[in-house]
Amino acid sequence: MTGLATRNPVHRPVLVGEAMDILRPEAGGVYVDATVGLGGHAGEMLRLMGGRGTLIGIDRDEEALRMAAAALTSGNVVLRHAGFSRIGDVLGELRIESVQGIFFDLGVSMLQLKMAGRGFSFATDEPLDMRMDITQALTAREVVNTYSQERLTQILREYGEERHAAKIARAIVTNRRQRPIGTCRELARIAAWAYGRAGRQRIHPATRTFQALRIEVNRELDELEAGLGSSVRLLSKGGRMAVISYHSLEDRIVKHFFKKAAAEGQLQVLTKKPVRPGPEEVRENPAARSARLRGAEKL
Repeated sequence: MTGLATRNPVHRPVLVGEAMDILRPEAGGVYVDATVGLGGHAGEMLRLMGGRGTLIGIDRDEEALRMAAAALTSGNVVLRHAGFSRIGDVLGELRIESVQGIFFDLGVSMLQLKMAGRGFSFATDEPLDMRMDITQALTAREVVNTYSQERLTQILREYGEERHAAKIARAIVTNRRQRPIGTCRELARIAAWAYGRAGRQRIHPATRTFQALRIEVNRELDELEAGLGSSVRLLSKGGRMAVISYHSLEDRIVKHFFKKAAAEGQLQVLTKKPVRPGPEEVRENPAARSARLRGAEKL
């Protein structure tokens, strides 16, 4: 693990060594961190490259890019503001036809959860936002206050795997008729009320609701499918891809994509089962407990 992780208490990169074992960054290569964040995994990639080669960091979050720029000061680093579904466009603009490795660390970052005003956490009184890219128009407030009850139910059920989806959606619509739902805490209270006695469980009753809304606002699953498809085309022969996901929807997409690409003779899957963090890493970083890492190599 790089020194960046210890210097920045907000940022603890997950499964760093395991991801590098899959990617095997080498001097002189060109590698992409498609979710560069604060640069934890990217910093380790640069270290293994020995300062020779090129690292391209992509992120939807402009604040994360600013912090990554300050952290990644060794080697040739190119940072670009974009969703990873546009990885092909980014490399095309840089006139790079193929790369030796591509890395994805999916989901919301601790920076986004902790930074004031971003509206990702149900534990805050912040405005409902949840945009990873604050330049986009759609926010969680708009979804919650304008989507139909049927559409909200569908989102909660499909993206949050929420068994009380219909009840929560009905409660949202009932409450917003009185006044718009504006803050994270308001929405969390509505979800908890909808759960009632069933809310006494291991995770907060609003957890899956917030996950579902975040996925809808940021089009995360569409981004993932597009990013994976572009990555296969951009990898050179023998190039490798590593993907860390944090919930079953993402992991299922990655698993099925790798399986299909392997059947078509495009990829060799390197992980029969997802690699999970060990007990020591989970103790040091509880946010890592749900992480799943998969890898593949271009044939």
